[in-house]
Amino acid sequence: MTAIPQGRTRRAALVTAMCALVVSGTGLTGCSEDPDEGTNGVGKLPAAEIQRKTRTAAESAEAVRLSGNVVTSGRTYTLDMRVKSEGAAGSVTAQGSTFQLLRIGEQLFLKADAGFWSDAGGDGKADAAAVDKLSGKYVKVPQGDPAYKKFSGFTDKDVLLDGLLTLHGALATDGHHEQAGTRTIRITGDKGAGGTLDVSLEGTPYPLRLARAGGGGTLTFASWGDDFPLEKPSKGDTVDYGKQLPTS
Repeated sequence: MTAIPQGRTRRAALVTAMCALVVSGTGLTGCSEDPDEGTNGVGKLPAAEIQRKTRTAAESAEAVRLSGNVVTSGRTYTLDMRVKSEGAAGSVTAQGSTFQLLRIGEQLFLKADAGFWSDAGGDGKADAAAVDKLSGKYVKVPQGDPAYKKFSGFTDKDVLLDGLLTLHGALATDGHHEQAGTRTIRITGDKGAGGTLDVSLEGTPYPLRLARAGGGGTLTFASWGDDFPLEKPSKGDTVDYGKQLPTS
């Protein structure tokens, strides 16, 4: 994300200079460029109202793609997930290992390479036959396994947004910015220490970028409302491991 680009800054400076000439020559009171001109108007609202509107918009959207880093329990996860109420698909990277997550309804699948499953043995000596069986397959995660609760949170739209779109401390606005070419208004919690959230000023006021409090990671949001297919993997590409996955 960037601040207002130089081109727009120069245009604003030109407008200001022209206004100064008009004022000095005619005695008029002057003019200014309205940063909210042509927007959805949320930039003129109090921070709390902006937050309310952007949460409502996010909750109402059928789907979203989120990408970036989340730090939790001292571990950093890099996400690239598309989520909706019916399920999700995407990738997660942690400690150098990347794995695919696919959730369709209540069924959660994890797909990873041999290196991931070898490390999942805990001592680096996971059974070679088990590793060969799981590698490159969509492994059905048992609902009673700790991994199910841990990883399903990355695939649940409501859980993700409820946890991520929260700013801590007193809310305030912090100027106009841009995210991927879209004008935004930034709101902050505790002057930024409680996180910052950039909200679209164009069309629906969706959240577009979040910097979490306390160095908890930065995420961008895109493709709001864009549906995507969820296809159950073929039987030959699926492994039902049983009641519990290898300990990680």
